[in-house]
Amino acid sequence: MSTGIGNATLAYARVWHLVDARGQVLGRLGSQIAQTLMGKHKPTYDPSADCGDYVVVVNAKHIAVTGRKGEQKNYWSHSRYPGGLKLISMEKLQEKNPEKIIEKAVSGMLPKNRLRKVRLGRLMVYPDGEHPYDGNIIKRYDTKIPLVVQPIE
Repeated sequence: MSTGIGNATLAYARVWHLVDARGQVLGRLGSQIAQTLMGKHKPTYDPSADCGDYVVVVNAKHIAVTGRKGEQKNYWSHSRYPGGLKLISMEKLQEKNPEKIIEKAVSGMLPKNRLRKVRLGRLMVYPDGEHPYDGNIIKRYDTKIPLVVQPIE
């Protein structure tokens, strides 16, 4: 006996989303990406099931932040040795590795459980407009949202 009823199997299918980050605010963009990776936009959402979609983010180096976060926000890592704390400001990280900013924002907005790594594996971030997934993209979110704040450059 078949367990698929009607179009329920289509609700479980993984869809590829393209998001243009040019001029979008980091926090709002990160929360929307996290919801898509979790699958909260689907009628079959289950917190314990991995039913989210793929997300491809382009133009990561043109992300915008509000206030003075560009100069005040710091990202830190520790080598687990004494004195091994490494700090880098958001402006420097934007120049060096702009994909990391979006990945860390989305990672902080996902639930802290065993599915976090799996969900982050479906997030692809690119600093420019080129990406190798043109054939997979089904939904595009590259409409131009009016800028309220200035992007970091």
